[in-house]
Amino acid sequence: MKHLISPLDLSPDELSDLLDLAQDIYSAPEKYSHCCAGKKLATLFYEPSTRTRLSFEAAMLNLGGSVLGFSSADSSSAAKGESVADTIRVMSFYADICAMRHPKEGAPLVASMHASIPVINAGDGGHNHPTQTLTDLLTIKSLKGHLDGLTIGFCGDLKFGRTVHSLINAMVRYPNTKFVLISPKELQVPAYIKEETLDPLNIPYEETTNLEEALPKLDILYMTRVQKERFFNEEDYIRLKDTFILDKQKMQLAKEDMLVLHPLPRVNEISTDVDDDPRAVYFEQANFGVYVRMALIMTLLGIKLD
Repeated sequence: MKHLISPLDLSPDELSDLLDLAQDIYSAPEKYSHCCAGKKLATLFYEPSTRTRLSFEAAMLNLGGSVLGFSSADSSSAAKGESVADTIRVMSFYADICAMRHPKEGAPLVASMHASIPVINAGDGGHNHPTQTLTDLLTIKSLKGHLDGLTIGFCGDLKFGRTVHSLINAMVRYPNTKFVLISPKELQVPAYIKEETLDPLNIPYEETTNLEEALPKLDILYMTRVQKERFFNEEDYIRLKDTFILDKQKMQLAKEDMLVLHPLPRVNEISTDVDDDPRAVYFEQANFGVYVRMALIMTLLGIKLD
């Protein structure tokens, strides 16, 4: 039995197979419409979510399976003090596979240690968001045609942004990847990402506070919102929330084939006048999320088409 807690839980070959499967599902979804008939997905979301939870549910329904679960800790026995370990033990009787989001780093890992069904980390605090990373990789591969040789700019909240941490860990596997890390000093990428991932592998990166100067260098711009829910001090959030705003004027500085990604939800870090730019692919990115989660569910359940 295999779980997905970190993007690195999949080997490069497994990741390549999964992305190939997702692309095939995207091109011919009707072939897969009964693959998970009789199977159940439990969505255990201790933290609010729109796209991730609903895309998991859409993925399982598209595969012919069914869904059960809860969308907040308040509507589960966690409100009574039940542990994650006990919850997953019980859910293992009710479902065939589980997707868990939790505000505490490591909670899905704890669940996987007590589960008798595959556990998918759907986001744990500021740590990891592997299925968003799979979505990002599928988006880049499908629209760029390759995953190597890219200069990727991450902009916004790089300190608490679990999508950023996960995608950095995934992209360092591909040759000739470069990073430009664009953030206020207070929201820079954590030191452990640099010390444990970037520096040991000699991955080229630069840190800057200037989005305009960075834009002409980029093949991918990955925008993120400043996350109010991660701040202990509201004054700091208000001071930093509008540090970077991508608008139509700034897009004129970018390459003609640069892609703009965003894990969503956005607040105001991307102006709506960017939405009509063909380089803005964040809504298409959200669509790819359903297909990659369909592929992941099939893979972890060991289901293959004849």
